[in-house]
Amino acid sequence: MVKEAFKSFEHEHHFEEINGQTQMKDRFDYTSPLGILGKLFDKLILEKYMFKLLEKRNQVIKEFAESDKWKQVLLN
Repeated sequence: MVKEAFKSFEHEHHFEEINGQTQMKDRFDYTSPLGILGKLFDKLILEKYMFKLLEKRNQVIKEFAESDKWKQVLLN
């Protein structure tokens, strides 16, 4: 992440077993700088962009977790 891109930024993954399957939930919280201008930018652009970014990222995590691809990461 670029230094000072966000006023604050927290991202956590939480895993829970449900009926023999693992469910991952993201907790994502951020505050943009620039006060009201940052809030406006969030609503118009950043919120949707970040949601799509996390959606794609989580798909990659799922793909690695449900295959042997994760072993490649450990071996490198």
